[in-house]
Amino acid sequence: MRRFSHRRAFLMVLGLGWAGYGGLGIIGQPRYGTARGLAELTRHVPGGLDTLGWMWVACGTVAALAGLFVGWPRVQALGYVALAAPAGLWAGVFSAAAASTFPPAVGSACGWGAFTIGVVLVSGMDDPPPPYMRKARR
Repeated sequence: MRRFSHRRAFLMVLGLGWAGYGGLGIIGQPRYGTARGLAELTRHVPGGLDTLGWMWVACGTVAALAGLFVGWPRVQALGYVALAAPAGLWAGVFSAAAASTFPPAVGSACGWGAFTIGVVLVSGMDDPPPPYMRKARR
Protein backbone atom coordinates (compact mmCIF):
# COMPACT_ATOMS: atom_id res chain seq x y z
CA MET A 1 0.00 0.00 0.00
CA ARG A 2 1.37 3.39 -0.96
CA ARG A 3 1.51 5.77 1.92
CA PHE A 4 1.20 9.52 1.63
CA SER A 5 4.52 11.33 1.65
CA HIS A 6 4.82 15.02 2.46
CA ARG A 7 8.18 15.17 0.71
CA ARG A 8 6.83 13.64 -2.50
CA ALA A 9 3.75 15.87 -2.36
CA PHE A 10 6.05 18.89 -1.97
CA LEU A 11 7.97 17.80 -5.08
CA MET A 12 4.80 17.34 -7.09
CA VAL A 13 3.09 20.59 -6.03
CA LEU A 14 6.17 22.79 -6.46
CA GLY A 15 7.17 20.99 -9.63
CA LEU A 16 3.80 21.73 -11.20
CA GLY A 17 4.06 25.30 -9.93
CA TRP A 18 7.53 25.68 -11.45
CA ALA A 19 6.30 24.34 -14.80
CA GLY A 20 3.33 26.72 -14.70
CA TYR A 21 5.53 29.67 -13.76
CA GLY A 22 7.88 28.93 -16.64
CA GLY A 23 5.17 28.33 -19.21
CA LEU A 24 2.62 30.94 -18.20
CA GLY A 25 4.66 33.52 -16.32
CA ILE A 26 7.91 33.65 -18.27
CA ILE A 27 7.21 32.33 -21.76
CA GLY A 28 3.59 33.46 -21.99
CA GLN A 29 3.48 36.75 -20.06
CA PRO A 30 6.84 37.93 -18.71
CA ARG A 31 6.53 40.80 -16.22
CA TYR A 32 8.59 43.95 -16.68
CA GLY A 33 10.41 43.48 -13.35
CA THR A 34 11.37 39.91 -14.23
CA ALA A 35 12.62 40.88 -17.69
CA ARG A 36 14.49 43.90 -16.30
CA GLY A 37 16.00 42.00 -13.38
CA LEU A 38 17.23 39.22 -15.65
CA ALA A 39 18.51 41.51 -18.42
CA GLU A 40 22.16 40.81 -17.65
CA LEU A 41 21.57 37.06 -17.87
CA THR A 42 19.34 37.10 -20.95
CA ARG A 43 22.08 38.92 -22.89
CA HIS A 44 24.14 35.72 -22.65
CA VAL A 45 21.38 33.13 -23.12
CA PRO A 46 20.36 32.26 -26.68
CA GLY A 47 16.61 32.68 -26.92
CA GLY A 48 16.52 34.93 -23.85
CA LEU A 49 13.52 34.63 -21.56
CA ASP A 50 11.92 31.88 -23.65
CA THR A 51 14.92 29.60 -23.02
CA LEU A 52 14.84 30.41 -19.30
CA GLY A 53 11.09 29.76 -19.25
CA TRP A 54 11.61 26.34 -20.79
CA MET A 55 14.28 25.67 -18.17
CA TRP A 56 11.61 26.25 -15.49
CA VAL A 57 9.17 23.98 -17.32
CA ALA A 58 11.78 21.21 -17.63
CA CYS A 59 12.92 21.49 -14.00
CA GLY A 60 9.33 21.56 -12.77
CA THR A 61 8.47 18.49 -14.81
CA VAL A 62 11.50 16.61 -13.46
CA ALA A 63 10.53 17.52 -9.88
CA ALA A 64 6.87 16.56 -10.33
CA LEU A 65 7.82 13.22 -11.90
CA ALA A 66 10.35 12.56 -9.12
CA GLY A 67 7.50 12.94 -6.65
CA LEU A 68 5.81 9.91 -8.20
CA PHE A 69 8.69 7.58 -7.36
CA VAL A 70 8.02 5.75 -4.11
CA GLY A 71 11.09 4.40 -2.32
CA TRP A 72 13.59 5.96 -4.73
CA PRO A 73 15.44 8.57 -2.65
CA ARG A 74 18.01 9.31 -5.36
CA VAL A 75 15.31 10.15 -7.88
CA GLN A 76 13.64 12.34 -5.28
CA ALA A 77 16.99 14.04 -4.59
CA LEU A 78 17.20 14.86 -8.31
CA GLY A 79 13.73 16.40 -8.03
CA TYR A 80 14.88 18.63 -5.19
CA VAL A 81 17.89 19.73 -7.22
CA ALA A 82 15.51 20.53 -10.08
CA LEU A 83 13.48 22.72 -7.70
CA ALA A 84 16.46 24.50 -6.16
CA ALA A 85 18.48 25.18 -9.32
CA PRO A 86 16.21 27.68 -11.12
CA ALA A 87 15.18 29.40 -7.87
CA GLY A 88 18.85 29.71 -6.88
CA LEU A 89 19.70 31.09 -10.31
CA TRP A 90 16.91 33.66 -9.98
CA ALA A 91 18.14 34.59 -6.48
CA GLY A 92 21.70 35.13 -7.71
CA VAL A 93 20.78 37.09 -10.82
CA PHE A 94 18.27 39.30 -9.01
CA SER A 95 20.85 39.92 -6.25
CA ALA A 96 23.40 41.03 -8.83
CA ALA A 97 20.82 43.25 -10.52
CA ALA A 98 19.81 44.78 -7.17
CA ALA A 99 23.42 45.53 -6.34
CA SER A 100 24.13 47.15 -9.69
CA THR A 101 21.68 48.26 -12.38
CA PHE A 102 18.19 47.55 -10.99
CA PRO A 103 17.83 48.23 -7.22
CA PRO A 104 14.09 47.31 -7.15
CA ALA A 105 15.15 43.68 -7.76
CA VAL A 106 16.10 43.39 -4.08
CA GLY A 107 12.63 42.09 -3.15
CA SER A 108 12.78 39.34 -5.74
CA ALA A 109 16.32 38.47 -4.66
CA CYS A 110 15.17 38.03 -1.06
CA GLY A 111 12.10 36.02 -2.04
CA TRP A 112 13.90 33.65 -4.40
CA GLY A 113 16.80 33.27 -1.98
CA ALA A 114 14.44 32.30 0.84
CA PHE A 115 12.59 29.94 -1.48
CA THR A 116 15.85 28.21 -2.46
CA ILE A 117 16.87 27.79 1.18
CA GLY A 118 13.38 26.43 1.97
CA VAL A 119 13.67 23.80 -0.76
CA VAL A 120 17.10 22.76 0.54
CA LEU A 121 15.74 22.48 4.09
CA VAL A 122 12.74 20.38 3.05
CA SER A 123 14.98 18.11 0.97
CA GLY A 124 16.77 17.06 4.15
CA MET A 125 13.65 16.31 6.16
CA ASP A 126 12.18 12.88 6.69
CA ASP A 127 8.52 12.05 6.34
CA PRO A 128 6.85 11.33 9.67
CA PRO A 129 6.65 7.63 10.50
CA PRO A 130 3.36 5.83 9.93
CA PRO A 131 0.85 6.07 12.82
CA TYR A 132 1.55 2.57 14.14
CA MET A 133 5.24 3.47 14.64
CA ARG A 134 4.67 6.75 16.46
CA LYS A 135 4.96 7.15 20.20
CA ALA A 136 1.70 7.28 22.08
CA ARG A 137 0.74 10.73 23.33
CA ARG A 138 0.29 11.17 27.03
